Amino acid sequence: MEEANSDLITVILAAGKGTRMHSGLAKVLHRLNGRPMIHYVLDTARALGSRRIIVIVGHQAEAVRRELAGMNVEFAVQEEQRGTGHAVRQAGPLLAGEKGVVLVLAGDTPLIRPSTLASLMHAHRREGAAASVLTARVDDPTGLGRILRDATGRIDRIVEEKDAITEQRALKEINTSTYCFEPSRLLQALDRLTPENRQGEFYLTDTIEILRRQGHRVADAPAGTPEETIGINTPEHLSAAESWLLANHFARASHEAKNS
Repeated sequence: MEEANSDLITVILAAGKGTRMHSGLAKVLHRLNGRPMIHYVLDTARALGSRRIIVIVGHQAEAVRRELAGMNVEFAVQEEQRGTGHAVRQAGPLLAGEKGVVLVLAGDTPLIRPSTLASLMHAHRREGAAASVLTARVDDPTGLGRILRDATGRIDRIVEEKDAITEQRALKEINTSTYCFEPSRLLQALDRLTPENRQGEFYLTDTIEILRRQGHRVADAPAGTPEETIGINTPEHLSAAESWLLANHFARASHEAKNS
């Protein structure tokens, strides 16, 4: 059932090549239990009642467009792959003048449930935040951005693993690449991004520190389960996601049968 989110715009990052998938296929078009993984992300955006859905395409853009033809989505194109912040910046003209909430989802993170995102949006609205981050605690955070908190327990910034020092890499709370933003604050922060990091990219994660330093509130919410935040970067990740999806579908079906 769709939630009442008439002010919600969802932006889906779907421009990545996915070199670790060892395939020429655009990452978001790899099939998860028979469906391209981006379809799951679109299903979630629709379940939340998104007023607009913007898909940012890049690698094999035309193939992704064809896959989503007739699905009532808008497209922005990232011609050159220069990071997640650069990708979202391509949607700037489509977001100019908008009000409400911009939900940013990764097209390669197909398992996040609508209820989890509803909790994130609730925290975002309750706190009147400029930005909000979905976090998770995992046993093995290798390869993932770490959440850094201040003395009061609020998110201060996000550091990517390649830029993290030893103490930061020991942290278990990770960024899930899932965010809410107030549109005008997002666009202002995107304009302030610089590629001063080891990858020479414009990180979307840096908008959090920018907004905090400007005195804006940043909220957060935890994922319902760490497993639903898995980002699919390898064939092994895809297999694990398929297993999780099947197991949880079975558990949900069994619960519904017992209560019918």
